Amino acid sequence: MKKGLLFLIALSTALSTFSQDTYYFPERNSDWISKSPSEYKINEASLDKAVTFATNNEYSGSRDLRIAILKGFEREPFHEILGPTKKRGGPAGLILKNGYIIASWGDTKRVDMTFSVTKSFLSTVAGLAEDSGIIRATSDKVGLYIWDGTFDGTHNSKISWEHLLQQNSDWSGELWGGKDWADRPPREGGLDDWKFRKLNEPGTVMEYNDVRVNLLAYSLTHVWRKPVPAVLKEHLMDKIGASTTWRWFGYENAWTEVDGVEVKSVTGGGHSGGGIFINTEDMARFGLLFLNKGKWNDDQLISEKWIKKATTPSMPNPNYGYLWWLNTKGDRHWDGWSEELYYAAGFGGNFIVIDQEHDLVVVTRWLEPSKIEDFMTILLEAF
Repeated sequence: MKKGLLFLIALSTALSTFSQDTYYFPERNSDWISKSPSEYKINEASLDKAVTFATNNEYSGSRDLRIAILKGFEREPFHEILGPTKKRGGPAGLILKNGYIIASWGDTKRVDMTFSVTKSFLSTVAGLAEDSGIIRATSDKVGLYIWDGTFDGTHNSKISWEHLLQQNSDWSGELWGGKDWADRPPREGGLDDWKFRKLNEPGTVMEYNDVRVNLLAYSLTHVWRKPVPAVLKEHLMDKIGASTTWRWFGYENAWTEVDGVEVKSVTGGGHSGGGIFINTEDMARFGLLFLNKGKWNDDQLISEKWIKKATTPSMPNPNYGYLWWLNTKGDRHWDGWSEELYYAAGFGGNFIVIDQEHDLVVVTRWLEPSKIEDFMTILLEAF
C-alpha cells in the first residue's frame, strides 16, 4: 500500500513538473490564455512595476511616424521616405511565460510599423532558404547565386550570405536610389570622405546599414523566385497561427523581374518607410517559436541548427548575430540576464526578447529605446 501511495505521489509530482515546463501554443483567432504570475512563483508586484515603467516611458518621438523618421535620420544626406508609413499607437506589450500571457498592456491587436525588428524576420527567411537547400550554406558567396552585376568587382565579389546577415559586408553600391555610404554615415567627415572611403574587408567591421540589408532582401527574392513576404507567410506565419493583418512593404520603386514577372522587393526596416507592419500578438507568436527552438507544437518550422547559427556572435561585434542582437558580454549586455538571451530591436522602442533561462518572451512597443535595459532590470526583480 505504501509503495502504491509513493508511486502516486511521484507521478503527481512528475505531471505537475511536466505541466509547468510544457509550452502552450495558441490557436489562430483563439483567446490567448493568461496565467497568474504566482503560478510560476513570479513576484506580481515587481511584474506590475515593470509594466508601469513601460507605460510611463513612451518613445519620445512623434506618433506621426513620418515626422519621427525624418527627424530621426535628418543627418543622412539625401534621406527621404520611399515606402509606406503609419501613425502609431501608444505603448503596448506582452510577457509570455511558457507561452501563457502573464502580463499585457496597451492595444496588443493594433498593427504598427516595427522598423528593424523586420531584420530578424528577414534573417529567418534566409534560414528557411538554407534549411530547404535553396542556399547551400551561408558561407557561400552571394555572387554565385546573384549574377546580375550586383556582386561584381574585386570587393563585392568577396561577400557571402553570412556577411550580409551579420552586417559586416561593406558592400559598395546603390539600391533603389539609396547609396550605401549615405546610410548612417560616420559622425566625422563629409560627403567626399564618405564616398571615397577605403572599403573594409568583408567580415571585419560591422556597420548597421539598411541599404545592405535591403540588398539581402533583394537577393533572397531572387533565390526564392517569389516575394519574400509570401515565403514568410507560407512557411512560417500561417503555421504559427498569426493573424491576417500583418504586412511587409518595400519602397515605391523597388520592383525587380523574376521569371518574367514584376515582384516587389521588400525592406529590412522602416528607416525610409516600409518594413513589417504587425501587431504585438503576432510578434509574440514569432518570439514563442524561437523560444521553443523553432518548433510550433511538434512542427519543426525552422531548424535548431539555424537558430544556433543566427544567435552566434559575429567576429567584429560580439553582441550581434544574423540580424539578431545578443546579450553576450559587450556594449549591449544586460547584467543579470543570461548570455543566451537574444532579441530583435527596432526604431521607436520595438523589441522581441527571447529568454530561455526563464522560458520568457517579452514584446514591447514604443518604449523609449534608451530605457529597455532599465525595463529589463526591473523585470528581473520578479524572478
